Amino acid sequence: MVSTTQVTWQLSGFGDEIDDDPAVQIAVLQALGANHIEVRSAWGTNIVDLSDEQLQALKSLLAEKDMKVSAIASPIGKVDVSLPVEHEVERLRRAVNAAKVLDARYIRIFSFYYGESVQVDSIRDAVMERMRALADVAEEAGVILLHENEKDIFGDVPDRVLDIIETVNSPALKVAWDAANFVQVGVKPFDEGYTKLRPHLEYLQVKDALFENGHVVPAGEGDGDVLRTVEALKADGYQGFASLEPHLAGAHGLGGFSGPTAFGIAARAFAKVTAEAGVQTA
Repeated sequence: MVSTTQVTWQLSGFGDEIDDDPAVQIAVLQALGANHIEVRSAWGTNIVDLSDEQLQALKSLLAEKDMKVSAIASPIGKVDVSLPVEHEVERLRRAVNAAKVLDARYIRIFSFYYGESVQVDSIRDAVMERMRALADVAEEAGVILLHENEKDIFGDVPDRVLDIIETVNSPALKVAWDAANFVQVGVKPFDEGYTKLRPHLEYLQVKDALFENGHVVPAGEGDGDVLRTVEALKADGYQGFASLEPHLAGAHGLGGFSGPTAFGIAARAFAKVTAEAGVQTA
């Protein structure tokens, strides 16, 4: 049954899943009805490695096209936990600078890889030390870090995500919800994670996956409980972003790719979900 009560969320998307050229990224997103973009890379260069000149060029392009930035999709925390604390603190400072230049409130981060022979419980203290240091930077800068649940990091399952949020206990550290990533680690996203994480859920990343093989599929076509989650968020009064991260053509260590056509398929699949839930996007 289609809901008759409408709410509106801000639609965004990972531009570099469309093309390396930010002009193409913006054009496709706007054609799909989005007024925001999530910036992970531009011209083939990661956001934390863009020069000052490149950041200014990107800022000018976004202003020219009347496009705003929903979040900086940084790679912070996608490194081994054995690296010194300052390693990611310094990279986060570059992400903060990008956020300031591009007028973004949010920065996506992760909670560290660890070796195959390492027991996850043994790295907890090291993870918390690093996450606290990152939160300190964010608090000082006035930005909000969004922890994304990702396979092979400490915060891959709901209990450990919650542990991070509660232990660090910072207003500058919130949850980015990724249903596909939960599916890929054997978690039923809505049943096992939603109630625990909803109080801290600040940002919705849109992708879905199959339990059978972990393959990423358009939203609503997998086992990620996307419709139930959207319906629950609507009922809870969620007013934030929904950011498309389709990963339909491939994935790698720092992200994924879809291309314009597959990105459009992903956007239309999510539009079908939101229409059923009575959520508008703009």
